[in-house]
Amino acid sequence: MSDLPELRQDAVTTVREFFAALEVNALDEAMDLVHPGIVWKNTSLPDVRGADRVRWVLNRFAGPRYGFRADMHHVAATEDGVVLTERTDYLRVGSVEVAFWVCGTFEFVDGRIFVWHDHFSWENFVRGTVVGVARALFSR
Repeated sequence: MSDLPELRQDAVTTVREFFAALEVNALDEAMDLVHPGIVWKNTSLPDVRGADRVRWVLNRFAGPRYGFRADMHHVAATEDGVVLTERTDYLRVGSVEVAFWVCGTFEFVDGRIFVWHDHFSWENFVRGTVVGVARALFSR
């Protein structure tokens, strides 16, 4: 389906490597794990379609002012290779770090991430933002 060679590792390893690369801002390495036709879906936000667009969005969060990390609580794969994650994502802007719960579904083509579908609660995200701002203000 793509001109890239098939990745020959299990899907859980691919997802873990993808997040590890995002955490250290190794965008090229992260993008090596996605299919050129990737679709990135987030709850109630517009879909991001194609590796170039996904790279563009992720690149907006690169640099010293921004940060990302994720604590994987559960990772499981179905028999057909779909990977499910339960995790806490942390987005940092300056000294404010927002923590929120995310459930992700990852589908694969040729061993690469083809669908990245994150589900989260806006209420939980807003709560994480309030806590993050309060911690930043009161930790000075």
